[in-house]
Amino acid sequence: MGSDLLSDFSSGLGSSTTLRHALTRVCFVAVLLVPWTAMLAREPQTPDSAPEAATGKTAKALVRAQRFMAVSANPLASEAGQQILRAGGSAVDAAIAMQLVLGLVEPQSSGIGGGAFLLHYDAAAQQVLSYDGRETAPASASSDLFLRQGKVMPFGDAVNSGRAVGTPGVLRMLELAHRRHGKLPWSRLFLPAITLAEQGFAVSPRLHAQIAGNRSLFAQPAARDYFYPGGQAAAVGHLLKNPAYATVLTRIAAAGVNAFYEGEIAADIVAAVQSHAIPGELNVADLSGYRARERAAVCGKHALYRVCSMGPPSSGGIAVLQILGMLQQHRIHEMQPGSTEAAHYFAEAGRLAFADRERYIADPDFITVPVAALLDPRYLQWRGAQIDSRFSMGTALPGDPVQLLAQRGKDRAADLPSTTHLVVVDGQGHGVSMTSTIESEFGSKIFVRGFLLNNQLTDFSLQPNDHEGRPLANRVEPGKRPRSAMAPTVVTRDGRLFMLVGSPGGSAIINFVAKTLIGVLDWRLDVQQSINLPNIGSRNRDTELERGSAAEFLQQGLRQRGHRVTIQSMPSGVHAIVLDKDGITGGADPRREGKAVGD
Repeated sequence: MGSDLLSDFSSGLGSSTTLRHALTRVCFVAVLLVPWTAMLAREPQTPDSAPEAATGKTAKALVRAQRFMAVSANPLASEAGQQILRAGGSAVDAAIAMQLVLGLVEPQSSGIGGGAFLLHYDAAAQQVLSYDGRETAPASASSDLFLRQGKVMPFGDAVNSGRAVGTPGVLRMLELAHRRHGKLPWSRLFLPAITLAEQGFAVSPRLHAQIAGNRSLFAQPAARDYFYPGGQAAAVGHLLKNPAYATVLTRIAAAGVNAFYEGEIAADIVAAVQSHAIPGELNVADLSGYRARERAAVCGKHALYRVCSMGPPSSGGIAVLQILGMLQQHRIHEMQPGSTEAAHYFAEAGRLAFADRERYIADPDFITVPVAALLDPRYLQWRGAQIDSRFSMGTALPGDPVQLLAQRGKDRAADLPSTTHLVVVDGQGHGVSMTSTIESEFGSKIFVRGFLLNNQLTDFSLQPNDHEGRPLANRVEPGKRPRSAMAPTVVTRDGRLFMLVGSPGGSAIINFVAKTLIGVLDWRLDVQQSINLPNIGSRNRDTELERGSAAEFLQQGLRQRGHRVTIQSMPSGVHAIVLDKDGITGGADPRREGKAVGD
């Protein structure tokens, strides 16, 4: 319940400050503990995806450890990470093993046919490095890739097509990170996923619901043969084996990632893309020429902490840092979690951050991204001062810190939410925060040798210019990486690792991650309590409140402040780890099937 509602209670029961504080605490506890009604576990997807059955939330307790910890979206993946850590592996080693398992047991969200961003904390150097494994547009792609007779093609046709497939980047990125930070042999990291693929794994409720609800997946013959045994969606508990995936992983384990990017596997990928009913541009030269990038993380100071996240081509890190920076001047740390006041300020800061995101963020190899200007404390102070304590601004306008506004068109490219996230800290104190994706649910639905291909190119703007003819920063160009909202984040204090966090969720990732950071850094909640907080925010459209959560009680107070409110499913998948004087604590999002494990 918000501060407005508390005022109503206080006026009826007395004006005692003690009573008011007591009521505030009661309402805060209600925010964290109110029973969750059944919620849709899936994210809103493409126009031809049918709603899946609600699977509800599962309460999760804070997990404690002393030596190391791994958290991911599936227990099997988390346990694979734990196995690698017990064998003396590094955080990167564990992340590789976890990602390969996730590609098998959570194929709707990520896999070797997609891309990823990874942040690594080096405990010895007290340094944060970021790695870019984002997919790229084919060399033959043009800015009219998604146009038909000059008009944007229907989104359902674009997203479920060969045209949407970008060059997969996750394996090249993992190879680069392992070369820099790995301890165990490369081949050892593949054993958990190979074993599970050969022996089979039990289909989870979430996977079953998403298979059953996706008509486009059923329409693809190769995918149908695997996901719909006997013509029906693989049932909960069904032992699903994937020998083709095991064979691919065995080759990559033995020969390295060139076995994926060249030769028979690459040829099969290209053939599947080019033979689709809506064929794509991907060719073997795109695959063999792909390179992962090491990039500078974007960082900012927040209270006693240094917060670092992924920079362009992701918009996630910049937007999260902008939200945190704008809210410092409004003393967010003094606001009550779950109050109308906190929700109002958080949504308004989101509006301002998303307005900048839509104008300025794209692949920095193709366009100037004014990162330093967008994160300059003076700019954030000026932007944050535009927040009115009484009324919502409605739709925020972008700022113009380096006089680029007149040259940039407004971009509303979709960021579809089927993604995953994992965090790991190893026995030496090194940490990994990694977000990976194949874009929308089950990606392009093109199934090759036991894995799905991404449809990441629909993260570009589908049209090259805005209605005034100005070029869009995130337009399609050959070799370009589409803008993302992924925000794997590393927080340090006095140089030492303090927190690892990130989430899936499309463009809502930004709000999910910022909420969790505020919960831990400003409100001093433990990491599981912070993840549990109801999801709220604005992407410079309506103010969004999570259906079935205590946030629904805020709608009246927010509407009184001029917010246009939408109640909707907001299935984040936040996974996070905190390190402090008492050891390691980890949390997994109750909205998904994740698990934190550690020793």
